[in-house]
Amino acid sequence: MKTKITTLSEKKLVGCKQNMNYAAYNPVPLWQHFMPRKKEIINTASADLYSLQQFPTGFWENFNPNTEFEKWAAVEVSNFEAIPAEMETLVIPGGWYAVFDYKGDASGAPAFFKEIFGTWIPNSAYVVDNRPHFEILGDKYKKDDPNSEEEIWIPIRLK
Repeated sequence: MKTKITTLSEKKLVGCKQNMNYAAYNPVPLWQHFMPRKKEIINTASADLYSLQQFPTGFWENFNPNTEFEKWAAVEVSNFEAIPAEMETLVIPGGWYAVFDYKGDASGAPAFFKEIFGTWIPNSAYVVDNRPHFEILGDKYKKDDPNSEEEIWIPIRLK
């Protein structure tokens, strides 16, 4: 599993969020709500989409698929000056991230994440940090396509 460790600078996001859990995980309605309105965000910093999870403290140490977390559909912005109605802001604090390149459709994602959290993290010099986790859906991302590519960003700190 190829991984790069990188330092992320603080990022500002604008988007929509919804509480959900992994037992009944369904981000489709969130994205269906966000995508038609994304063009209302006038100060975007790139064309990339952010699929972001903000977990409560202790989420991974005491994993329970019924524990709720915030799921975001968002874009990066240069500032928070013009926020569309019914959208919210989020600041991703800077820090270290382990970045994984994922190729494939969504069906392979659970096994990929299991490898990250079950093998890579325990065998690394890092632990998961309490900051947002996210996927960057860039120009190589193609929904439901086996050739789709995205980056998975996991916040880390030294053990």
